[in-house]
Amino acid sequence: MGARIALVAGATGLVGRALVARLIADPGVGEVHVLVRRPLRVDAGAGKLRAHVVDFARLPALPRVDEAYLALGTTIGVAGSQAAFRAVDFDANLAVARAALAAGARRIGLVSAMGADARSRVFYSRTKGELEDALSALPLDGLVIARPALLLGDRDALGQPRRRAEHLATRLDRWLRPLLPVRLRGIAAGDVAAALVGAVPAARGTRALASADMQGAAGR
Repeated sequence: MGARIALVAGATGLVGRALVARLIADPGVGEVHVLVRRPLRVDAGAGKLRAHVVDFARLPALPRVDEAYLALGTTIGVAGSQAAFRAVDFDANLAVARAALAAGARRIGLVSAMGADARSRVFYSRTKGELEDALSALPLDGLVIARPALLLGDRDALGQPRRRAEHLATRLDRWLRPLLPVRLRGIAAGDVAAALVGAVPAARGTRALASADMQGAAGR
């Protein structure tokens, strides 16, 4: 078998950037295509990387890929409304999944969230759950769903707007971490990326990774 070709949507976010770095370092991956809204500054050493500036509401035909990773996400506060949030977290991710499937992808990895449930009364959790269900209905060989708790990482370094609630939760996590069960502790974005890249290439059927399952994955 030849080297795998991977696709990442959401490559400028916490998990997305970690996904790209891990895929580039993977000797089994020959190319990493990333979909971005604006031109991406590419490291001269990242010879595998292919950046494509796209409109996620009107995606073009994608290059051939073997696997895709969906890491597009925002918050209602940043997006400005529930409709704008859903356009990113549900519509854009599903559009990429369908386009990747048409381009040959047989396996997909999704960055979802702890508590995702299509029947939830909480809009955020319900939207995440509805996306999981929509992806599960696609004719894929494998779907891996990562459901992290609070994501830990430096959003300022990525040029992303600071999320006030997330900033407070991160501080609380630091103080209370020894008292929290593993499933509720904040998790490094690199651990989520490592868990997905480790599971997606051989995935069969639908598999969900709880936050506790992914803790420390980057160091394994």
